[in-house]
Amino acid sequence: MNYRRFGRTELAMPVFSCGGMRYQHQWQDIPWSEVPPAGQANLEATIHRSVELGINHIETARGYGSSEMQLGPVLRQFPREKLIVQTKVMPKATAGEFLQTFETSMKYLGLDHVELLSIHGINHAEHLEWALRPGGCVDAAEKLRAEGRCRFVGFSTHATPEVILAAIRSNRFDYVNLHWYFVNDLNWSCVQEAARLDMGVFIISPNDKGGHLYRPLPKMRSLCAPLTPMQFNDLYCLARPEVHTLSLGAARPSDFDEHIAALEFYNRAAEVVAPIEVRLRAEMEKVLGADWCQRWAEGLPEYHGIPGEINVLEILRLWTYGKPLELVDWGKARYNLLGSGDHWFPGNHMAHAAQKNLEAVLKSSPFAARLPEILEEAHGMFFDAPVKRLSQS
Repeated sequence: MNYRRFGRTELAMPVFSCGGMRYQHQWQDIPWSEVPPAGQANLEATIHRSVELGINHIETARGYGSSEMQLGPVLRQFPREKLIVQTKVMPKATAGEFLQTFETSMKYLGLDHVELLSIHGINHAEHLEWALRPGGCVDAAEKLRAEGRCRFVGFSTHATPEVILAAIRSNRFDYVNLHWYFVNDLNWSCVQEAARLDMGVFIISPNDKGGHLYRPLPKMRSLCAPLTPMQFNDLYCLARPEVHTLSLGAARPSDFDEHIAALEFYNRAAEVVAPIEVRLRAEMEKVLGADWCQRWAEGLPEYHGIPGEINVLEILRLWTYGKPLELVDWGKARYNLLGSGDHWFPGNHMAHAAQKNLEAVLKSSPFAARLPEILEEAHGMFFDAPVKRLSQS
């Protein structure tokens, strides 16, 4: 395993983290009697394999159903000082609610402290206000830090860049969990700002949200050779020193193997990914045109500035990567969460755009005349039955 300094925390963070939202039995709290022995044995084997590989950062959340409960007895099998444990608590309107939820997490985990405590899902301006207000979530987390219950305080986010930047610039957080990878560069300014303030940077779900890269994907596999798509994405992210760790949502012990193999190229990451990135971008330009690929996001407002809250930026991002790289299943999964995924996937898709005039708010785009046709094509390509978040399943 390779390690990076996790910003101002000074923690030696493995470049891969063991994310805890794929191996639990249920997305709701359940009694121990409902946990199948085979499922618990798989979780235990996954954690043991993670630690054996040097992936000693185990990351979970109160919102991950039975994950914390199932992790608790497994974590106690390791010397406590060898683990970096992170849990996450949703922002609450009052500090009391936040602290009560944290205590539930600690009861399930069976720990007296965690290294990393995140405000989980600062996804819009109200969440940020709840976090930063006097006596709010961050003040509550700082109280826990003073008591030795957590060492560092951070936040996770699915928000738009202006909200993420505001949270980062508050300078109240030691680290951030956010989305950034090959098929989503919209948050790069946030990564850079976090690095400027010496915050730890944890990349959320680069394999699933980053393109369903664990699927067969013949075109992507051809373009990424000799790496696999997941290995390319790993090294693409880790070629940036601003990035410290990537979440691997392992569901079984073998899920680490492909990523570990990518570390053969770790010290030459930028050199190895450069020709692959050239091929991928050349294919995108061949299908969509160079001007589109370079400027597609220019002049577009965020969803909250568009009638019907149509998330035009997200729709066009899915089309821009999904069409030329044949990531259609990924595009469908993301597209159909719009309008049904609550604040985790904000805004709506084009089925909500009936009788809404988008021309006025999209006129600043260099492609304003083409956007209606492109948005219609994207809807035809991706629209399917509404999709629920995993925690809603």
